[in-house]
Amino acid sequence: MITTTTPTIEGQPIQQYLGIISSESIIGANILKDVLAVFRDIAGGRSATYEKVVDEARTNAINELIRKAQSIGANAIVGINLDFETVGTGSSMLMVLATGTAVRI
Repeated sequence: MITTTTPTIEGQPIQQYLGIISSESIIGANILKDVLAVFRDIAGGRSATYEKVVDEARTNAINELIRKAQSIGANAIVGINLDFETVGTGSSMLMVLATGTAVRI
């Protein structure tokens, strides 16, 4: 499955637009991760713990987007957009929303 943030795929004309698809992934950061992140915030630098959570949520959302596209007969997704938000009490959870257009090339 070809996936891209661009509206077209170079050298691959779109034969059919199958519709807009979306998926979401919500992942909570547990209290241990929060405690470790506080120490990282004080000391400075990158938080590998939170980067892993963000990567997992993004990967899950894109994989679900691909599954939805395949289920309607698409072989590519164009115009993918990813939105990242925090949700829940105290913004304790990360939500990734993925949208795109399922197409047949």
